[in-house]
Amino acid sequence: MKYLLDTDHLSILQRQTGEAYDNLTQRMAQHSPTDFAISIVTFHEQMLGSHAYINRARSLNQVTKGYELMARIVSDFRLMPVLPFDANAAIAYAELQAQRIQLAKMDTRIAAIALSQNLTVLTRNHRDFGKVSGLAIEDWTPNRR
Repeated sequence: MKYLLDTDHLSILQRQTGEAYDNLTQRMAQHSPTDFAISIVTFHEQMLGSHAYINRARSLNQVTKGYELMARIVSDFRLMPVLPFDANAAIAYAELQAQRIQLAKMDTRIAAIALSQNLTVLTRNHRDFGKVSGLAIEDWTPNRR
């Protein structure tokens, strides 16, 4: 494994449309599928999103759509390894917290997993992840012309 997809890159893959999707899939095609993983934190974020959608639903059709979304998330996460937030990630997380970096909790957890496994995070969020010293980040969604 070399790359950890942030939630934004995974969402682009899930939408399966647009220039960002085309660019990302072209770059990914240049690598082995075994080079990529997703974090349990991204799974958590996506499940929270579908949960919130279901809770806001005002009709049975919306509830149905929310559960269909949740089922799709479960299915999507079978396509790549899901990396845990394990003891090594917890140590990296504690070290990041000690640095008092202004970074959202979930992003800090994703960064900790990547740091603990020496992975490059594929993300559009350079502004936040760029605050983490030693974390390799790349955005594969723009055109490389």
